[in-house]
Amino acid sequence: MKQKNCLIFGGSGQIGRNLIRKLTKNNYIVTVVTRNIHQKSYIIKTQANAGYINIVEANIFDEKKIRDLFKTSDVCINLIGILFEKKGGNTFKNIHTIFPSLLAKLCKEYKIKHFVHLSALGINEAIDSDYAKSKLEGENNILKNFPLATILRPSVVYSSDDNFSTNFMTLLNRLPFFPLYYNGKTKFAPIHCSDLTDIIYNIISKNLYSKIIECSGPEIFTFKELIEKLLKLIDKKRILLPLPLPVAELTARLFEIMPKPLLTRDQLKLLKYDNIPSGKYKTNSDIGIPSLRYFENEVKKYCYMWRDGGQFSTEKYKTE
Repeated sequence: MKQKNCLIFGGSGQIGRNLIRKLTKNNYIVTVVTRNIHQKSYIIKTQANAGYINIVEANIFDEKKIRDLFKTSDVCINLIGILFEKKGGNTFKNIHTIFPSLLAKLCKEYKIKHFVHLSALGINEAIDSDYAKSKLEGENNILKNFPLATILRPSVVYSSDDNFSTNFMTLLNRLPFFPLYYNGKTKFAPIHCSDLTDIIYNIISKNLYSKIIECSGPEIFTFKELIEKLLKLIDKKRILLPLPLPVAELTARLFEIMPKPLLTRDQLKLLKYDNIPSGKYKTNSDIGIPSLRYFENEVKKYCYMWRDGGQFSTEKYKTE
């Protein structure tokens, strides 16, 4: 079987690293584009055996340089996204709208077999969020320029390397109380990183084509239920405090001053909307790739890092 060449943008994140390992173990040659090879290459090159991975340093908007990479590629996968805008940095529009449109045009020009683009659940409803609007506009531009593209809309993605469960467990470990926005009623269907990369791998290996696929885990929780599960896993008791919207907006405004804000006003708007399959599009289960990993079972594997006593806090090590 001829080896396929995969071109990946955003390969140094939790999803990218997991995907690189999965693809290279299955005889795919992977080219990863990074904007800073000195910072990221040591992470990326350890994800595969020598000969299976190429790392290219490039500005993602340098069309001339990235164009050359499409000449030898069969598959293009875009995992790049940002959760907040930095002053003087990249904008939602640049990253979520303009860049994916450029990739779609190049995929069409070079007759790429698959273009898989990672978007997000709930963006149709979140019309007051700049993040959601930029994601939706990017999707529309992709399908206009390259109708064969497959757009994945995952719920929150979690793993031991995430910015979701690990951040919450850190906060729950340190704070005497935890704020509940919108009374903690927003629903999520968290999907494990390995389940999401299984979906991507199956799409490109089995030549599955479907314009938009909503990707979710096997369970649905409210935000409050998620926090309660994490508290149970790290063996902590905290006051869960519903915050009035004006107070929540004020705290978000203060958090935005931080280099890596815990919450922004735009993210607060997103929290109004459920992050679960809408029923309007196919899901990963509909295309024969159901999620297999359950939230509590997976987080249990690494939550000991936030328990008093660490790994020795488990029942196995407790003494009378």
